[in-house]
Amino acid sequence: MTATDGPRSLRLAELDAHTFAAWLRDGSGTVLVPVGALEQHGPHLPLGTDAILSSRIAEAAAEATGSLVAQPVSYGYKSQQKSGGGNHLPGTVSLDAATLIGLTRNLVASLLRQGVRNVVFVNGHYENYQFLYEGIDLALADLGLRDGDGPAVLLLSYWDYVSEETLRTVYPEGFPGWDIEHGGVLETSLMLHLEPDLVDLGRAVDHPPAALPRFDRLPVVPGRTPASGCLSAPAGSDATKGGLLFRQVTGDLARDIAAELGGTPG
Repeated sequence: MTATDGPRSLRLAELDAHTFAAWLRDGSGTVLVPVGALEQHGPHLPLGTDAILSSRIAEAAAEATGSLVAQPVSYGYKSQQKSGGGNHLPGTVSLDAATLIGLTRNLVASLLRQGVRNVVFVNGHYENYQFLYEGIDLALADLGLRDGDGPAVLLLSYWDYVSEETLRTVYPEGFPGWDIEHGGVLETSLMLHLEPDLVDLGRAVDHPPAALPRFDRLPVVPGRTPASGCLSAPAGSDATKGGLLFRQVTGDLARDIAAELGGTPG
């Protein structure tokens, strides 16, 4: 998107209201909403990793499809021990389910009521998904939208777009599974590619993957989370892998958005 063919920025927060209104009148009308969390990611990654990654991925997809990107939702649902280390760890600041549902419900209703045609939530925090789904569903009911041919909301987590081929390249010794990919190779490699100044590999800890039970126990047993806070080690991470992940994910996402909602993927 350039100054000659659309708004000067693809970020809603950087546009004035009149430019946004003109963009809505042009009819493209898809807004991407990145969603993350403020959550510990070990000693080597920043607390805002989830929101940073979902924002950068959303921006790349928006640029390719002529869409715009809303302000990220930078807080998420409570970190769980089996997917994020646990809500008990320092640095993790969370929302409860009702708050995230209500926030999502309000965002969807506000955007659609003022003329946005489609909304795409790009989730970067595992625990958010079902509460985003509920908020979207309630908003559509509030608006009386039941026809699949009208305005639409898409919900996805960016890691669902990582292809098997990419996984084989990023994890040459075998992919350990999404359930323990927290502060590990995928997030670390993406951050090394996108925001290397925010990564301190000198503080990264190499340890075996977390061995957690198949059930959730509440209150959690803190000692079951590795001391690093990571559920798998970032050993083997590099910016080249991050670049591969970023290009493949954003390319496939842009193609899906264009096919489903209209647009011109690059």
